[in-house]
Amino acid sequence: MELLFSSLWLAIVSWLIARALRQRGLLPQLAGASPPSGGAAPHITVIIPARDEEANIAPCLRSLLTQDYPGDRLEVLVVDDHSADATADIVRGLAARHRQITLVAAPPLPARWIGKPHACWIGARTVAPEAEWLCFLDADVRADRGLLSSALGAARGRRLDLLSVAPRQELHSFAERLILPCGLILLSFIQDLRQAQASSGQCVTATGQFMLVRRDAYDAIGGHAAVCGAICEDLEFARRVKQSGRTVLLMDGADMLATRMYTGWQTLWPGLAKNLVDTLGGPMATLSIALAAMALALAALAVPLIDLIGGVRGADGASSALALALLGSGAAFGLHIAATFHFRIPFWYGLLFPLGYAAGALMALDSVRRRLSGRVSWKGRMYS
Repeated sequence: MELLFSSLWLAIVSWLIARALRQRGLLPQLAGASPPSGGAAPHITVIIPARDEEANIAPCLRSLLTQDYPGDRLEVLVVDDHSADATADIVRGLAARHRQITLVAAPPLPARWIGKPHACWIGARTVAPEAEWLCFLDADVRADRGLLSSALGAARGRRLDLLSVAPRQELHSFAERLILPCGLILLSFIQDLRQAQASSGQCVTATGQFMLVRRDAYDAIGGHAAVCGAICEDLEFARRVKQSGRTVLLMDGADMLATRMYTGWQTLWPGLAKNLVDTLGGPMATLSIALAAMALALAALAVPLIDLIGGVRGADGASSALALALLGSGAAFGLHIAATFHFRIPFWYGLLFPLGYAAGALMALDSVRRRLSGRVSWKGRMYS
């Protein structure tokens, strides 16, 4: 029996790693591109929804001010979503010195609207008529100077209506380093990127941290008003663009875009709990995935231990079973250690991955609890 379970364990780990590697190859890298000449450059408006972002907004805006994109064809709108900190004052100070930056104050949040899509919608309604592309950018990202030129080049070269760019994740606290690599590896196990990246179909993938969309495509689907009540408005918006017959693609922008989404448990837990149910496909899917992930993480320790105990007791085939179990568990630990090099964090976080999945499972349970309660909170607001 031990030999059967160990063989099954090795097969499962091998299949998951192979799947993760195949998924990685389906995310094209955003390559650098020269900026278009001034006369041929389309007008781009960058829209940044910001609520209590005093720690992030200045570095974000400074990275946009250094873009190599023609300055007279680039506008930056920051929509202050009723911040209680110095966000608006910081933007106002930068806007006084740089004509490319404009501060827009969001009106009161209407009933049935979520804050971020409302701020994005207000920004889109404010842009100049000549704007051909809208770029929705989160305040916690930092852009390389060639980002906009490269993104526009990719979008035009591939005939895209919506280009989403995944940033490099900068992880500094224990919570970020423990949880986020496990979460992204888990997504590589369960997502079908081949289907999501296809030009047709219902499946889609995107990140709201960077979304470059054609103005006419944005208007055609109703803009963010069409997803006004969506917690994960980025996925829902991309889905509607794709369902309208237009082309959507997610690219890897790790060389040109960086973000630090959370700063520790106090921001990471509520941030992930808010989105997990939508990201994983609903309450039942979230519970199933969380339990499966936790079971597999614990199996990395339990299967070799059971085989070792069997060997001590003289069970038949225990040594062969232990060898297979160690191969499977070694591969699992190796995958997570390799991820630490990708995320540029100490390698020993890879040894803690069972703890990471266990904590993630608790977050998933909390996410389901919040959703079933009918109320989700984020940044001082409660949404029903």
